[in-house]
Amino acid sequence: MIRMGERNKLGSILENFPRVRLLVVGDIMMDRSILGKVSRISPEAPVPVIIVETEAFNLGGAANVAHNIRSLGGIVSLCGIVGDDENGEKIYERIVERGIQAEGIFFEPRRQTTVKTRIIAHHPHYQQLVRVDRETTDHPKASTLRNLSRFLAEKIEDFDGIVISDYGKGLLTRTLIQTIIKRAKHSKKLIMVDPKLKTFFFYKGATVITPNTNEASEASRIPATDQSSVEKMGRVLLKRLKCNALVVTQGERGMTIFEPHQHPYPVPTVAKEVYDVTGAGDTVIGTMALALGTGPRVSVKDAASLANYAAGIVVGKVGTATASKEELLKVIKGRA
Repeated sequence: MIRMGERNKLGSILENFPRVRLLVVGDIMMDRSILGKVSRISPEAPVPVIIVETEAFNLGGAANVAHNIRSLGGIVSLCGIVGDDENGEKIYERIVERGIQAEGIFFEPRRQTTVKTRIIAHHPHYQQLVRVDRETTDHPKASTLRNLSRFLAEKIEDFDGIVISDYGKGLLTRTLIQTIIKRAKHSKKLIMVDPKLKTFFFYKGATVITPNTNEASEASRIPATDQSSVEKMGRVLLKRLKCNALVVTQGERGMTIFEPHQHPYPVPTVAKEVYDVTGAGDTVIGTMALALGTGPRVSVKDAASLANYAAGIVVGKVGTATASKEELLKVIKGRA
C-alpha cells in the first residue's frame, strides 16, 4: 500500500519525466513472440505441436530500454548498430515509429541483426517453450566504431543522462565503455548501466549499476542463497565499482539498493501477477534513469520505488512490454 505522502512525491517526479532527455547506448535487438495453443504431442518427436494464434515483433535490448523511456514520456535517442538486412530495416522503422530519435543508429554490412524468437503456449497458463536466437556477437568494424564515437562526442552534451544497456552482443568494447563514462563524467552527466558479466568491471565509476542477482553473484563470486548473501555481494561490488549506487534486481523478490555508508535498502516487489519477466530489467533502468534525470533532489530510493511499480506493470503482460505514464500514475494513485 502506498502512503499518501509517497504517492504525491512519486507522482510529482513522474510529472517531470517529459522534460528529461536521455541517450541510450547498447545492443539493439528485435524480440519476436509466437503465441499459440498446444494441440497435441507430435508423432515425430516428444514435443508439443503449437497452433499459432498471434505473432508479435517488439523492440528488444537497448531498443526496449529506449521504448520504455519514451512510453513514460521522456525524450530519448538511441545509439547502436543493426545489420544491413531485412530485420535491421524492420527494427529501425519500428524505432522511428515509436518516437525514438535514431540518428545514432548505424547499419553494418554483413552483420546479422539480433532477433530473439520466443515460442509461448498457454495450456491454460502462458509458458515459454523455446527461444531461438539469430545474432552476430563480433565487435563492430573500425569504421562503425569511429562513426559511433563521433556521434557520442558531438551529442553527449545534449542529454541529461546516458543509459548503457549491455546485452553482450559485441557493441560495447572496453574502449567504447570507458570513453562513454569518461566523457559523461567530464560533462557531469548521469550514467546508468545494465551490465553483462564479461564487461562488468569496465563500468567502474558509473553513477548507478543495476545487475540482476545472478550477474552480481558471478561477479562477486558469492553464491546467492538468501538475502544475507545478496547484501554481502552488494557491499563487495559497490566497493569495487566505486559507483554512487548499486541496485541488485531480484525478480519476484524485488530489488536491493546499496549506497556508500548506508545500510542495504530492500524494495519488495509490487507485482500482483507475474506472466512474463521478459524485459523487466529494461523497464527498471529506463524508469530509474528518468527519475534521476529530473534533478538532484530525487534519491536513488525514490527512483527505485518508481521503477519497481513500473516493472510490476510490465511483468503482468505477456512478451516484451512497456509501462505507460498513465498506467504508472494509476498504480501510484492506487487506482489499479
